[in-house]
Amino acid sequence: MSSVLRSMATPLVWALCAVAGAITGSAALAADAVDIGVIKETDVRVVQKLLYPKEGRTEFGFHAGLMPFDAYLTTPNGQLSFDYHFSESVGFTVLAGGGYGLPTATLNELQSPTYSVSPDAYRYLGSVLAGVGWSPIYAKMNLNGAKVLHYDVYGAARAGVSFEQSILQDGGFAVAPTVSLGVGSRIFLGERLALRAELHDDVLLEQRKLTQSMFVKQNVNFLVGLTFLSKAEGR
Repeated sequence: MSSVLRSMATPLVWALCAVAGAITGSAALAADAVDIGVIKETDVRVVQKLLYPKEGRTEFGFHAGLMPFDAYLTTPNGQLSFDYHFSESVGFTVLAGGGYGLPTATLNELQSPTYSVSPDAYRYLGSVLAGVGWSPIYAKMNLNGAKVLHYDVYGAARAGVSFEQSILQDGGFAVAPTVSLGVGSRIFLGERLALRAELHDDVLLEQRKLTQSMFVKQNVNFLVGLTFLSKAEGR
C-alpha cells in the first residue's frame, strides 16, 4: 500500500511544482508591468511626412475657366495663378486673366425683332486679384486599387479689380473693385506638377454709365488647370 501511495504522490508533487512556478512567473511579470493609465485622444498625434510638401515653394499655373450662371452672357476665360506657400496651410495667392462674354439664348431672344430689347448687361474682360490661401486638408485616396492619389483642399480670399464692358453701344466700361471667395483642390500628379480645380465667386461694385448708379454684380467662375511647383528643399 505504501508503495502505491508513493507512486501516486510523485506526479502530484510535480504538478504542484509546475502550478507554483507558473504563479510565481505571472506575479513577476505583473510586478514588471508599468501602469500608464488612460491615454487621452488629445495626447495621441500622428506625425506623417508629406510626400508632396508645399512649404517654401512657389506655384505657377495656367487655367481654363467658364462663368456659366449669368442669364445674358456665358463667359469663357483664361487665368494665370501664382502662389507662394509660407507653410503647408497658409500662402499668398494671385489670380489674373481675361475673357469675353458671349450672348446666351435668352439675350439673343430679347434682341430679336420679336422683342427688340437690349438689357444693360456688362461682359467680363479681365481681372487681377490677390489675397490669402488656406489649405487645412492634405489627404490621399486609393483609386480603383491601382494608384494612390495625394491631394489637398483649400480656400482662398482675394481682392482686386475687374474690368467689364456694357453690351450696349454707348454703355461704356466699368473698373470695378472686387472681392472674391473660392474653394478648390490640388491633385498632385508628381513632385512638381498638380491638377487644380477651383470655384470662386467674385463680387463686383460697378458704376454703370447709362443709369449713373452703382450696381453689385456676381461673377461665379469655375477653373481647371495645371500648376507647376518649384523644387522642394532637400529633394
